[in-house]
Amino acid sequence: MNDQPSAPLKLYMLLLGSKAPGRHVEQHDFFFGIAASLPELVPAIKTFWRGAVGNLHIDGWREVNTVQGYSIVVVLKDENTVPSDNKLFFINLGGYTAGQLEEQHYVILSVNTDRSQAIQNAKKAAFFKTNTIASVKGANAHIDDKYGIDVDDIYKIEEMLPKAQKDKYHIAIAPGANLCEDEVHLGYFRLDRL
Repeated sequence: MNDQPSAPLKLYMLLLGSKAPGRHVEQHDFFFGIAASLPELVPAIKTFWRGAVGNLHIDGWREVNTVQGYSIVVVLKDENTVPSDNKLFFINLGGYTAGQLEEQHYVILSVNTDRSQAIQNAKKAAFFKTNTIASVKGANAHIDDKYGIDVDDIYKIEEMLPKAQKDKYHIAIAPGANLCEDEVHLGYFRLDRL
């Protein structure tokens, strides 16, 4: 039996939204999944965000094919799979703007050899430099993970995949030439209409 799907597998990055019972504003989180098409991810999305009552949706998505001049390809794992020195990281920067009662966020996908290098590179982002209020204690820009923990808890994308996908697939990262930026799709996408 052939395990290889007919369409090529893609790594998807989705911004999910849902208004949880008892909340006043919509909540958001990022989901990463591997599939041949976006609709194939719906069961994994529902498992990821249990408790969303009928209003779970996608606010934006992209196929992750290119990050910082590297080609990103999904391959089946086998006994010959050799992990790459480079890893694909998800970094959620958080920061503040004077006079605005909210925390601003900026998400980065980054190819680096380790977490400390990913953190150092993220701190070079314009967002990190501009979303700090120096005169207010605790209002400095910082790196959040998706749960709002601290700087040590950024994620390798492979750690964020559903377990069955972690076990089956590997994200191959290779330097590329003349790569196009990934297209970002924004809007309200209902799961039942994908």
